[in-house]
Amino acid sequence: MDYSSYLVRDPQICGGELTVKGTRVTVRTVLASLAEGAAEQEILTDFPTLTPEALRAVIAFAAASAEADRQALR
Repeated sequence: MDYSSYLVRDPQICGGELTVKGTRVTVRTVLASLAEGAAEQEILTDFPTLTPEALRAVIAFAAASAEADRQALR
């Protein structure tokens, strides 16, 4: 998945944190919700500006970031 079309870093929005494009929802917030055990539907209900595709983009970003970190450790 091309998560880059769903995520943006803008210094004028949330202090430049990585957010879901067109929202003020940070990637960190979504990942924290997932880490706490929230289900996809619960996250979409809690953050109605998110779409299922945007949520998958956040997860894809996290997976790609983890893989990059794993590669750096080799």
